[in-house]
Amino acid sequence: AGSGDALRGLLRAANALLQQRRYRAALAVIKGFRNGAVYGAKIRAPHALVMTFLFKSGSLREKLKSIAQATYTHSRNLAYFVFTYKGLMALQSRLQGKKIPFHSFFAACIGGWLVFGENNPINSQIIMYLLSRILFGLSRLAVEKGYVPQPKQDPFPLVAALIWGTVLWLFEYHRETLQPSLQSSMTYLYDDSNVWHDISDFLIYNKRIDSK
Repeated sequence: AGSGDALRGLLRAANALLQQRRYRAALAVIKGFRNGAVYGAKIRAPHALVMTFLFKSGSLREKLKSIAQATYTHSRNLAYFVFTYKGLMALQSRLQGKKIPFHSFFAACIGGWLVFGENNPINSQIIMYLLSRILFGLSRLAVEKGYVPQPKQDPFPLVAALIWGTVLWLFEYHRETLQPSLQSSMTYLYDDSNVWHDISDFLIYNKRIDSK
């Protein structure tokens, strides 16, 4: 009973602390770290699982180790970034007495440099993911602000055509410029589909088992 009372008392104290407004900025930084770690793991684990078992060779132990390492790296980096960003946002707001748009840009630049500045496969994928969304976002913002006239027709079909035309041209003639996981995906789709020996590797398998 004594240990139960102590635990309930500890929980009450923790909940009371969480309600203190003066600690809200610091607590938001801590929860940001937690959310970054969880979200990074949830995003990376299924992606790493699929890509590893589809395209990587090696023993089951090696594949599981690769999945765990990729998940840990993504989770850790996102947690560190959110912690850095929110910490710098709180610091700038406290120093200047208010929040201004430049604070967000500056804090994210510092976090991006410190956390995602190393050129590795995980960081590269994250940066490319963000870049595509930034381009779409800036395009919409340019129209919203009147810098670019509102298109009379939906430009998405033209964008889709240009994107696919460019990426397949790069794949066919400058493959080394593409990111490795994209190369693997496109090799599976466009190169491996040119090779078969019988019904087994035409419909059932991508490659003959005895050729692996």
